[in-house]
Amino acid sequence: MSEKSKMNRAKREARQEKQAQNVIKWLSIALLVCAIIWIIVAMNV
Repeated sequence: MSEKSKMNRAKREARQEKQAQNVIKWLSIALLVCAIIWIIVAMNV
């Protein structure tokens, strides 16, 4: 049972790490898009 628990914990940690990388990537993309929109609006004012 302990071995199974360790395997599940390792899988869960790997999955969480992958999700964290995904979130960081999408937040970076969102910030970049907002910055580009802000620059375009600032140039037109």
